[in-house]
Amino acid sequence: MIRYDLAGPDLSEVRFAISPLNELTLSLRALRDPGRFPLHLPWLRTVGAADLDRETLLALTNERLWTPDFLNPRPRNPLARLEDELEVVAATPPHRVRGDLDAVHFEGGPPAVLVGRPQVVLRRILAALRGYWDACFEPHWQRMRAVLEADIVHRGRTIVHSGMAAMFADISPRVTLADDVLSIRLTTSKVDYRRTTAGVGLTVVPTLFTRNPSTPISPEEPPVVFYPARGLGNLWTTDRPRSPRALRDLIGETRSGLLTLLEAPASSTELAVRLGVTATAVNQHLRAMRAAGLLTSARHGRSVLYLRSDLGDRLLEAVS
Repeated sequence: MIRYDLAGPDLSEVRFAISPLNELTLSLRALRDPGRFPLHLPWLRTVGAADLDRETLLALTNERLWTPDFLNPRPRNPLARLEDELEVVAATPPHRVRGDLDAVHFEGGPPAVLVGRPQVVLRRILAALRGYWDACFEPHWQRMRAVLEADIVHRGRTIVHSGMAAMFADISPRVTLADDVLSIRLTTSKVDYRRTTAGVGLTVVPTLFTRNPSTPISPEEPPVVFYPARGLGNLWTTDRPRSPRALRDLIGETRSGLLTLLEAPASSTELAVRLGVTATAVNQHLRAMRAAGLLTSARHGRSVLYLRSDLGDRLLEAVS
């Protein structure tokens, strides 16, 4: 059990962030044990064909699917850049590299590929991660990021309508907020600590590569909660939503599909992939539907997220 004391004004310091490096590192869980991540199998097939330093990458997790804390730094801003995060990792002190690797591989020590001078090992790790990103993440990152951004918008709406405690409860039954104490029940009893967020706040990070909430292994790390993002089931599939016939006749096949899908926030990029049409065409439809009052929109970082409006809900209900 991990407990973060959100004393007094620190409740206002809870912030959300997206981290490409954390996605990259946490995805090593799926590489090591694909059976635990069946929704990622379409993507994992492309990973299987890539030229990667698999020995190093797979050595960065253990059987419990832990990863070294220094490879999961707390994002410094809501939309971190991979290059900036890799610079932070490259500056990790040698004793920390060795300590975090030992903490992950506490039974029997690190694999041979991670044994040696910490500076050399760190360079090997960074090169392996960079190659992994270029081959397996960069082509899909825009789509992945869109799902993560849509999740954050959903969490923000939950906070506005129901409060912070309800938002954390919606993340997972393993996360509870009571009396300004955030409790995260992990799947392992090996990690158990309590610390305050005073002076540093709490960062909440959605990820596509966890089934349960997780935190840093060490209590010395800044408070972070990683949690499973919504919408993963749609990430690698093309949707052909079944809209009511009357709605298709009224506004057309593509617009009726968009209205059906936009029960949850999504970006034009994500919607284009899911519907199998071009982003340009989707943007034209979205702008027209927003002008007609069927959709609302909000900017998050570099993306504009769309959501069905009350009028859109009523239209869909009327023809269903």
